[in-house]
Amino acid sequence: MTARPAGPPGLRRFREPPPPETPRCEMCAEPLEERHGHVVNVQTRALLCTCRGCSLVMPGSGPGARYRGVPERHLLLPGFRLTAADWEALQIPVRAAFFFPHSVLGRYVAFYPSPAGAAESLLPLDAWDDVLAANPEAPRPLPDVEAYLVDRGPERLTCHLVPIDACYELVGLVRLHWKGFHGGPEAWRAIDGFFAEIRARAEAEAGVYGEGRRA
Repeated sequence: MTARPAGPPGLRRFREPPPPETPRCEMCAEPLEERHGHVVNVQTRALLCTCRGCSLVMPGSGPGARYRGVPERHLLLPGFRLTAADWEALQIPVRAAFFFPHSVLGRYVAFYPSPAGAAESLLPLDAWDDVLAANPEAPRPLPDVEAYLVDRGPERLTCHLVPIDACYELVGLVRLHWKGFHGGPEAWRAIDGFFAEIRARAEAEAGVYGEGRRA
């Protein structure tokens, strides 16, 4: 004989935990798949999770549009000219930073991951303008939705061109794993693993641009 649940059935729903909410598209409220797209609100810089349909529609938005879909291309730029002296001139206090053209401000902005989230560099970016001038042939990020992601790894400076959501994935990893002043081994494994995945994805997409050049 099966034991009957105690209490009136109508009250049972108040004792049981609610079912987990299904993630939904922040543009049209359709249920989201685990792997989904993103759209940027260029006014607020907010990143919205979107279904495939909304992600496909948004890349067609033109200049002045409020929302822009985040593309998926990953490029490794071994020929990007960025020296250790350039990096020092930028005064970025951590190992990695990302730079992207902000359409509302009409200029590049720079952010870097920190244990508290994405921190914006408020320093003048004249040094970054010099870096861009030294790389006239390099592919440029699409405004608001792509970024140059620079990693000052243990051996060399490496530059990638990636979707902006990849940059915020790195920010999330640092925020999740960073401990103490130096981060700890778990944080550094996560960071190294992230850059290994970025490189592997670029190579899989044949997205390697230019010749290798050590800084």
